[in-house]
Amino acid sequence: MITTRARGLANLHAVVAMLGVGAFFWCYAEFIMRHVPIVRLSREVNLVPYFLCVLGGMALSRAELRRFALKAHRIDLADAARLAAWQVGLMALLTFTMMFATLDRSISRLFLGTFLTWSWLGLTLLNAWLPPALARLVFQRGHRLPTLFVGRAASLAKLDEWITHKEPLGIHPVGLLSDEVSAEGAPALSTPLLGRVSDLARVLDERMVGQVILLELPANDDEARAVIDICHDRGCRLLIHNNLPERYTRPLVPTMEEGRHFYTLQEEPLEDPLNRLVKRAFDVVLALPVVVLVLPALCAWVAVMQRRQAPGALFHVRERRGQQGGGFRMLKFRSMYAEPATEVEEARQAQAEDARIFPFGRFLRRHSLDEFPQFWNVLCGEMSIVGPRPYMPELDEEFRRQASGYRTRHLVKPGITGLAQSLGYRGEILEQEMLRRRVYWDVHYITHWSLWLDVQITVRTLWQVVRPPATAY
Repeated sequence: MITTRARGLANLHAVVAMLGVGAFFWCYAEFIMRHVPIVRLSREVNLVPYFLCVLGGMALSRAELRRFALKAHRIDLADAARLAAWQVGLMALLTFTMMFATLDRSISRLFLGTFLTWSWLGLTLLNAWLPPALARLVFQRGHRLPTLFVGRAASLAKLDEWITHKEPLGIHPVGLLSDEVSAEGAPALSTPLLGRVSDLARVLDERMVGQVILLELPANDDEARAVIDICHDRGCRLLIHNNLPERYTRPLVPTMEEGRHFYTLQEEPLEDPLNRLVKRAFDVVLALPVVVLVLPALCAWVAVMQRRQAPGALFHVRERRGQQGGGFRMLKFRSMYAEPATEVEEARQAQAEDARIFPFGRFLRRHSLDEFPQFWNVLCGEMSIVGPRPYMPELDEEFRRQASGYRTRHLVKPGITGLAQSLGYRGEILEQEMLRRRVYWDVHYITHWSLWLDVQITVRTLWQVVRPPATAY
């Protein structure tokens, strides 16, 4: 019911915005032809195809509007501007495609450009103002939805913010039924206490209640059937709040498998074969030119500097943990003196003033140039351009014990750079909170992957090569 109202409000907003932009197109064209002679727009120009392109762009933008549907009634100005930019971008794509496809020289480019600019400003304001205004107009008075809550007061308190956000959609709290709150404690509640859970049938008979919300999943089947039957018999809507994440201390993601409902621990966009193909294409398109054009010259330069300051092998090749925890040999330019080292010494993380690093090696590490040989690992399919950074098996096992969910990082290929690194989480891990933040952003990347996110991380990393953060050493 609530979701339907929110989507309906978004659809209504889309229709009004389309009509508004369409009307503005003709009014602006008339204004230009009458009062702005500097813009060469005559009445002989056929504006109908461009008008249809404008409407088409607005219609296509409904797909983006659906992303904001559940919060359209409380959209902020920044989101309103982003939505307007998407709407205007689609209008521009269609109108200029039309212009170049038909080789139309009669239409004024200045008219189209200024129209799109004013449209963006107007749509930004419209997207921010119109949905709340429509919500007040549509969902007040006769369309309010009196809502009764059933369950623990503590669960109701956790939904306070959600209730506040949904009140513009007509949600009107009328009371709480709870077995854990006494009448003396009722004044402390944000919603009046109307009785115990067993009083549900009586309250529904006595009051105008349009919707019942169970604040948590029923403890047993009999209790669930009783509530469902009472609501069904009285024609009252029922909404059951899923509190499984609270009961199991982990957020759960609902998923549908051939009509069966399941819960999983996280979304995995890269389980989609098409997404994996797109990511692999992105990796190859970036890695191949680097391996062919950049890496040979870089190898020669590094070899010369190593020979001067710290003779030894060009590459530092060591075992790392990859996707599904499998091992692979990761390449790096050697940045430390070529001295025999024990396993304990190998596993020790590099520090800010580490005596093992020679001067040019410090420059390589600070600007991330020591990581460039890993583009070869990317071409071989062992790594990706973007992904969680791989660690040595010894550190990998230690970090697994210190950070909950650490092994989730192994669901995807490790990367030359990652979301955590692009946000400045680099260098030695000195405390558990530093590790926890890195794991948090690595898991966030896995569950929110998109090609655009890979592009953003890559661009930020390239900037850090030029302007390294303070944590780079």
